Amino acid sequence: MERPRLLILGAGGHGRAVLELLRDAGFPPPLGVLDDGPASPGLPGVPHLGPLSRMAALRAEGAAAAHVALGHNATRRRLGEALLALGYALPALRHPSAIVAGSATLGAGSVAMPRSVAGAAARLGAHSILNTGAILEHDAVTGPGCHIAPGAVLGGGVRLGAEVLVGILAGIKPGTAVGDGATIALGAAVVGDVPAGATVSGVPAREKA
Repeated sequence: MERPRLLILGAGGHGRAVLELLRDAGFPPPLGVLDDGPASPGLPGVPHLGPLSRMAALRAEGAAAAHVALGHNATRRRLGEALLALGYALPALRHPSAIVAGSATLGAGSVAMPRSVAGAAARLGAHSILNTGAILEHDAVTGPGCHIAPGAVLGGGVRLGAEVLVGILAGIKPGTAVGDGATIALGAAVVGDVPAGATVSGVPAREKA
C-alpha cells in the first residue's frame, strides 16, 4: 500500500521523533510542517508552511493526510478531530520495531513508537501516543488523546478514559480503570481505580490532596 505524504502539525521534540519514525517506516518526505512557535526552526529537511491555522487552506490546496505531533493530550486530540472534520486522513503510525498483535487496533492519528508493544485485542485510542518501550497489554483499552510515556506498562484489561497521561516507567495493575483526564506520575504503581481528573503518584500510587 502506498504511504501518503503527511502534513505534520508540531515541530518540537515529539515532532522530531515522529519524523524519525516516518523515515524508518519508509514514508515519503512529509509535505511540510505547521507550528505556531514564532521562532520555530521547523523540522530538519521539512518545509515550514506556517502556523497551525493554515491546515484548512492546505486541505483546500490538496493536502490529504496529516499527523498531529504534539505532546499535549487535549491539544493533540482537538487538532486531530479538526483535521478529520476537514477531510484529512489520519493514518495510525507504527515504527518497524513496534510489536502490534494481529488482533490489536491503533486508532486514527495514533502512533506506536520504537519498541512499543500492543498486545492481543489491545486498543489504542485515536490521537494517542504509545511511546518508546511502552506496553499496552492484552485487552487493554485507551480512550482518545492518551499518552503512555516511555517504559510505562498497562496490564491486561486496563481501561483508560480520554486524555490520560501515564508517566515514564509507571505501571498499572491489570483490570484497573483510569478516568478521563487523569495523570499517573512518573514511576507510580497504580493498584486501584483512579477517578477522572485525579493525579496519583508513589508506590503504591495515591491521589494528591
